[in-house]
Amino acid sequence: MATNNAEGRREDAFIKQRAQNREEYERQKQTLINETEKSRPSANKFVGQNDSMEETLKNQTIGLVRLEDFQQRRKELEEAKAREAARTNELKYDLFRDETKKVKKRKKTKATLSFALDDEGDVEGDTSSRQSPEVENGEQASKRAKFRKNPNVDTSFLPDREREEAERKERERLRQEWIRRQEELKQEEIEITYSYWDGSGHRKSVVCKKGDTISAFLEKCRQQFPELRGVSVDNLMYIKEDLIIPHHHTFYDFIINKARGKSGPLFNFDVHDDIRLLADATKEKDESHAGKVVERSWYQRFKHIFPASRWEIYDPEKDYGKYTIA
Repeated sequence: MATNNAEGRREDAFIKQRAQNREEYERQKQTLINETEKSRPSANKFVGQNDSMEETLKNQTIGLVRLEDFQQRRKELEEAKAREAARTNELKYDLFRDETKKVKKRKKTKATLSFALDDEGDVEGDTSSRQSPEVENGEQASKRAKFRKNPNVDTSFLPDREREEAERKERERLRQEWIRRQEELKQEEIEITYSYWDGSGHRKSVVCKKGDTISAFLEKCRQQFPELRGVSVDNLMYIKEDLIIPHHHTFYDFIINKARGKSGPLFNFDVHDDIRLLADATKEKDESHAGKVVERSWYQRFKHIFPASRWEIYDPEKDYGKYTIA
């Protein structure tokens, strides 16, 4: 029995010793890794501390993000960057103004030298007392005339900090006013006439805001037709003037840019014909057609047949030319 107890104690001692050796090994291993990492040049050593707007946008929009949220976040970052730039310019101008004041003050407070030359002072005093007041006034007037600036010279081309700062503040005010007006314009309502196309037209109209996207417009159209309520917005297409309009575009984009399609303007959403009596080939046609709302599956089946064979995806960079009366 005593032999078994001794063996058990010896085995426990061996287990404790192995645990201590393992801990010491792990500690030495971690120390060696830390020393190696310190001696290795860091990849972030030469990376700037201030991330760009694109990097910030990427870091804040990780994963699946809706397009509206992405655009809103990008707009907020642009506004914050503009405000930061304006604040930086103001601080720079304040520092420059303080430094200029210090330099002027140092120039004014120059050290004056005094010489204990009593004889010369007496001589100068005697000569100055002999001068007439008319001569003194003439010399002072000539000195003032010598250093006076010509007010008739145009100095608008010269750099002026105060004028530049006033111009910068005026530009910022105009920019904010322009943004406010554009936001008011986006909130205006327009009536859009469209036609649900399944081989034949079913015309209806819907009221939207100018700032609404095509996907928001298709969502409202989907609620007006019972056969479309089971179809998602992603499976619907909006065709205007033989162009397939992507869902992320807004009506405001077409209105502000006066965008044109293959057969008419993209910024008119009503329906009217050209009623001029005389056909003039040198003038553009004044007509607008109802846009078509089409299921994507229908387009895939009949895209080789007119009118779907004329449709193409809208490209903002492409010039579709002018549409004139033949």
